[in-house]
Amino acid sequence: MRISQLEGKRVALWGWGREGRAAYRAIRSRLPALPLTLFCNNEEAAEAGSLADPLLAVCGEATAASLAAQQLVVKSPGISPNLESARAASRNGAVFIGGSTLWFDEHAGPDGTVPHTVCVTGTKGKSTTTALLAHLLRASGHRTGLIGNIGMPLLEALDPQPAPEFWAIELSSYQTLDVAAAQARPEVAVVLNIFPEHLDWHGSEARYVADKLALVTQAKPKIAVLNAADKQLSALRLPDSEVHWFNHAQGWHLRGDDVYRGDAFVFDATRTPLPGRHNRGNLCAVLATLEVLGLDATALAAHAESFRPLPNRLQSLGEREGILYVNDSISTTPHATLAALDCFRGRPVAALVGGHDRGVDWSDFAEAMKQDAPVAIVTMGANGPRIHELLAPLAAGGRFKLEAAGDLESAVSQARRLLGGTGVVLLSPGAPSFGVYKDYVARGRHFAAIAGFDPDTISAIPGIGIA
Repeated sequence: MRISQLEGKRVALWGWGREGRAAYRAIRSRLPALPLTLFCNNEEAAEAGSLADPLLAVCGEATAASLAAQQLVVKSPGISPNLESARAASRNGAVFIGGSTLWFDEHAGPDGTVPHTVCVTGTKGKSTTTALLAHLLRASGHRTGLIGNIGMPLLEALDPQPAPEFWAIELSSYQTLDVAAAQARPEVAVVLNIFPEHLDWHGSEARYVADKLALVTQAKPKIAVLNAADKQLSALRLPDSEVHWFNHAQGWHLRGDDVYRGDAFVFDATRTPLPGRHNRGNLCAVLATLEVLGLDATALAAHAESFRPLPNRLQSLGEREGILYVNDSISTTPHATLAALDCFRGRPVAALVGGHDRGVDWSDFAEAMKQDAPVAIVTMGANGPRIHELLAPLAAGGRFKLEAAGDLESAVSQARRLLGGTGVVLLSPGAPSFGVYKDYVARGRHFAAIAGFDPDTISAIPGIGIA
């Protein structure tokens, strides 16, 4: 749906975060006389009211009845369509779309494809992969837009002048359905991996997987770049897309820490600042993508050495009194925490785990601790007691030290003590930050401050926008 098609309809915005504000500005830029309704909380309502827009009716929280009174609702990604109010409104004819839907249809080419778009999703590593893709595209001399879930809503880049030659777009599982709902399709879609996450938003693990895969199963990209090492992805059959594989012996893959294209050695990935084997494996996804875009991926591989890692993603903050502090606040699944621990294998580590409880199963994590546990684990947050109970029998057997903390500051203090003056304090919660912090960025900033580092210095994401 194009923005012009909203003319004459009863249209509402649901949510007034950055995505909601971007949708408002985009619609106003094209349809300045369109009446709009805004559903948001009281704090957001005060901010929206300061716009003094007589055609913007600022309401409180959305209800089934107020949503059903609208013909179309532009919903912010963090609001689940599985809420009963949304379901009831849908049954009464209200249509829900996201800002990503509008952006894609605004940029559709004659064949229905948005040219030079690369959409990246996956449970783990999608932000770093998208940023690395943009970095290498820029290294090849191409003006590139780095937008999406990484920190810049698509509708903030509605009409850039001059337009970029390529778009590198990170999509969360909240946004993949929005792209699938568009009439236009991406040129390239990259899916890195699938693990259970965001079960409270999606409703079930099966629904999460289906929603995540909608980027390739429903959006029907011209080209799909998939991880051959992921069982769920390797089983996919996509008759509407040309499929290319990475982490496959005939394509781009790792052998140890070396990057190969088929049987040809290309690059020693340890020369990059990418932390962990999973991020180095995702370098192969980027190189495979560059190749399908028609660029010389082999020549561009070395430019990964100059990539600046993103904050809150296995970010080494520095040392204080013999202890290294690592900020992996973006870790919201137990699998992400396991990947983080693997990066520091062989070093004494105290891991801080736990946060918002959305029902994710930690039994795989506990099973892994039987073989390769850190020196200490400190649990915290709403699901901390549940994780602690699961790990307690292993800790009783002496495999690692286990303590519970009331908050992040206490957890850091306990981790320092448990390490005894040397090692790594690793914040890799394996759970969202909601309830205590606004988001994972705020959690990472607090961790940095507790550890004695400047939160502003560690928070900037390099490369966002168009360059």
